[in-house]
Amino acid sequence: MKKVLKSRVFLCILMALIIGIAGVSAATYFPSVDVTYDNTDSGLVSTDVQGAIDELYLKAQQLSSGSDDRVEDMGGTVSSGDGLYADSYEVGRYFYKGKNPNNYITFNGEKAGWRIISLESDGTIKIMRTANVGNRAWDSSNSNNWARPLSLNTYLNGDYYNSLNSTAKSQIVSHSWKMGSVTNENGCLTDNVNSEGDIRWTGKVGLVTVSEYLRSSSNFGMCRTFALNNDNKSTCTNSNWMVNSSYGFWWTLSSLANDSYTVFYVHSDGGIYTPDANNSGAAVRPALYLSSSVKLSGSGTLSDPYTISS
Repeated sequence: MKKVLKSRVFLCILMALIIGIAGVSAATYFPSVDVTYDNTDSGLVSTDVQGAIDELYLKAQQLSSGSDDRVEDMGGTVSSGDGLYADSYEVGRYFYKGKNPNNYITFNGEKAGWRIISLESDGTIKIMRTANVGNRAWDSSNSNNWARPLSLNTYLNGDYYNSLNSTAKSQIVSHSWKMGSVTNENGCLTDNVNSEGDIRWTGKVGLVTVSEYLRSSSNFGMCRTFALNNDNKSTCTNSNWMVNSSYGFWWTLSSLANDSYTVFYVHSDGGIYTPDANNSGAAVRPALYLSSSVKLSGSGTLSDPYTISS
């Protein structure tokens, strides 16, 4: 059956398409317009205009990303289900998405104890610890300015980093992290991705951002924004490998815009919420960047995780 979709398309959608595909860097303004979209022949599945345009954007990014030896060595990209996807928001990034993709990696002597979040455009590999390293406040003085530095930043780049073995330390690079504050009211994720990039911090150990969590879901149509993710938690929980029901909630790197004390965390039900930074009950799941010089072998499964050589 032909699906014909009609709605008003606003600035955030148009800017995502124009900036990402046409390469326009200056701010360009367009009036809202009526759009009719027929996805009969595209192979797309969204039933709303926003979703249809986001899916088309994703296809364009995949086509424009070109070949990447790292990606081919890891089995190539997929367009549905669990696996490695070309990112639909930042050219040159690839995200592991789905309930249980083959992204397990051995790091710091912890076999399959970490998972690959993304392959970065600069050749580095971003990974995240599967289990937490305990519950801590984001900041004991209730500040949401990560770069201050606050207490969790100090712990991760001090005591925690120093606890790693010498081989692991040699494989980590100090990297630029996107830590701009975001809002949970945006109707398209592009705005939050851009906001995260507005402020940078350079360091060795951090956390994932809210947009990285959302981008790890393979259900693009139902889980791509705060509102959709929280409205469809049951579905989104079953399409995102970052969800972990073994503890209540865990911190992200993202702070809430327009205040100085609120941070986002992810609950075991897959929902995204905003507690105060001094909440000491949230779990900490370290993330870091591996050097672009590391080589991986293995298949990424739990029984045959990727292993690192330099």
